[in-house]
Amino acid sequence: MSTGLVRSALRGHRPALAGTFVAALFAATVVSASMTLLVSTSADGLSAGARAVLAANDIGDMAVVMLIGSIYMSIFVIASTMGTAVAQQHRELALVRAIGARPRQVRRAVVVQAVATAGPAALAGFLLGGGLLGRVWFAGLRDHALVPAEVGYRFTWLALPVCLAVAVVTSALAALLASLRVSLMRPARALEEAVAGRRELGRVRALLGVLAVVGGGALSVSLAHQSSDRAAQASFLVLLLFCVGTGLLGPKVVGPAARLVAAPARRFGGSARLAVLNVRSQPRRFSAAVVPLVLVTGFGLTKIATHTTAAHYTGSAGSPGSVWLDYFGTGLYAGFAAIAAANTLAMISFERRRDLALLRVVGALPGQVRSMAAWEAGIVAATALSLGTGVALATLAPMLTAAFGSWVPYLPWPTALGMAGATLLLALLATGLPVRAALRRRAITTLAAS
Repeated sequence: MSTGLVRSALRGHRPALAGTFVAALFAATVVSASMTLLVSTSADGLSAGARAVLAANDIGDMAVVMLIGSIYMSIFVIASTMGTAVAQQHRELALVRAIGARPRQVRRAVVVQAVATAGPAALAGFLLGGGLLGRVWFAGLRDHALVPAEVGYRFTWLALPVCLAVAVVTSALAALLASLRVSLMRPARALEEAVAGRRELGRVRALLGVLAVVGGGALSVSLAHQSSDRAAQASFLVLLLFCVGTGLLGPKVVGPAARLVAAPARRFGGSARLAVLNVRSQPRRFSAAVVPLVLVTGFGLTKIATHTTAAHYTGSAGSPGSVWLDYFGTGLYAGFAAIAAANTLAMISFERRRDLALLRVVGALPGQVRSMAAWEAGIVAATALSLGTGVALATLAPMLTAAFGSWVPYLPWPTALGMAGATLLLALLATGLPVRAALRRRAITTLAAS
């Protein structure tokens, strides 16, 4: 039965598993590039002058930080994407439990599909990271004189076990944890929850979310009275605490924020009003899409505003090589979060294909359905921008206060509009493409298949 369940899941949830494959591929690519960079910039066999240049630019420490950061972000993105993919199979898992499947058979089937998806992605990412991304990254370091010409790029097989561990092990554990609850539930209860959805937030999760937000706020206030260097070093922890808190609290934070953002949209016709009702009635579903976008905007705004504010006050954003390196790393981290957000939005849209078919059966035109989806994407993007801006301000406040005596960051309008436009475009594409694909099928065919 486990083998049959795996095959059924792979056939019926290809978009979800495709999203998981993309997340694991990107994660393995960045981890492979970071590991290769760390090996290439090691001081073994180099002259004293080359070692001095590497030490002066802190390249070794940078490589270690980037490797650790890439592993952390990989775990976050893969776990989030795989968890969402398994959650979409809740109905199928409940059905096989109802016809006699044992809990361990359900868990084994889900883990097998996770490994089957992440394994090839890890191998491809290892080759792509060491063969392409790592070379581009290393060339940038050399072009900005951060690495001397004597240092050569070295492809390493040591990255392969790291990529496999991060992608495959994380996917398997995330799948196991996501399937644990439904596999242990009574079949009748599991089927009921699959239809109605789970609305309550677990007590442990809620407590951890509150502690993360309170801890981030307390740390932000305390860092405002520290030196600028110490505040800058600890600012990432503030950002991390707020993002983790937002993710754990999920609907409790995103729901009220989305209602405030969505309220003005009701004036723009029936499609907008229907989008508002959908967002308000399904806070858990839409919070899963908002949280990765909060990470994108919060992290991006924090890093960019750090340099633009320094340039505004002092006339210099810093050393050109260090600024390039910071922006390159920011782009990689933003890529992680963007992939998580796009995967989540696409999977949510795919999951709603039956709802979209019902709308068409009762008389909604394809253009009206697409308009509703666009309004939903706009509400999600606006909510994420609002929460992400709040996270960025809380992160920047202590650092800017310690350095410049003011907590207000400086961000040029073109940069701000560019980030807002990119967030909206990401939400529109990730939502609109699956909806457009769903509308190509006849509504009756979709309802019969589901």
